[in-house]
Amino acid sequence: MKNLHMVTFILLVIGGLNWLVLALFNWDISQLFGGQDAVVSQVIYILVGLSALFEIFTHKDNCKNCAPDKTAQPQM
Repeated sequence: MKNLHMVTFILLVIGGLNWLVLALFNWDISQLFGGQDAVVSQVIYILVGLSALFEIFTHKDNCKNCAPDKTAQPQM
């Protein structure tokens, strides 16, 4: 599960950097793979989208910062 989490995290970083480059320079990283109409670019976009969905649904289980702290004392 940790490997899948790392792959989805890397794909989300790539997707985020793509949006940054697109906003700043009006250049889409998918142009490296033949533009948005190319099959490779579509596959990359699909993988980034699926990674986002995976992280949405499994983030609390995988993230140390979001998991409940088991050592914390219950508050009254």
